[in-house]
Amino acid sequence: MSNLYIPENILPITLAAPAADAAGRTSAYISIKNAAKVWIVAFINQGNAATILLSPLQATAVAGTGSKVLANAVRVWSNLDTATSNVFVRRTDAVNYTTDAGVKIKWVVFEIDRTKLDVDGGFDCVGISTGASNAANITSAFAVVVPNHAGDTAVSFIAD
Repeated sequence: MSNLYIPENILPITLAAPAADAAGRTSAYISIKNAAKVWIVAFINQGNAATILLSPLQATAVAGTGSKVLANAVRVWSNLDTATSNVFVRRTDAVNYTTDAGVKIKWVVFEIDRTKLDVDGGFDCVGISTGASNAANITSAFAVVVPNHAGDTAVSFIAD
């Protein structure tokens, strides 16, 4: 693990900047056709006791073309109270995740493998959406991408 470096081997890419999330929203999309592995990480500063639905999405282009929910369940983890623990809890594999209503700072992680997408339909881009919640709930998301080839930071994941 001593040769694992950000941003040389693991690329963080913004999907959704922090914002109030009363109506819900959809993030930007990234292409994962040159990714060995991708994690979508949602960060939530929950200021109101309203749950938040998080749904990873797939599309055929980074413009969100043909966007739809994932074709298959993916691995999910969460930490629903970062003030008391840094431990992530493995959740049931799913195509989405709904937080609890606790007014806490939270992390939710989805592990995305290209084989879980509708690859036969040309889906090779991912993003995430949040469901309607409350204006006091601040959400954000980023992707953590491991390129197919170590050190291949020249590949663009934000272009098709």
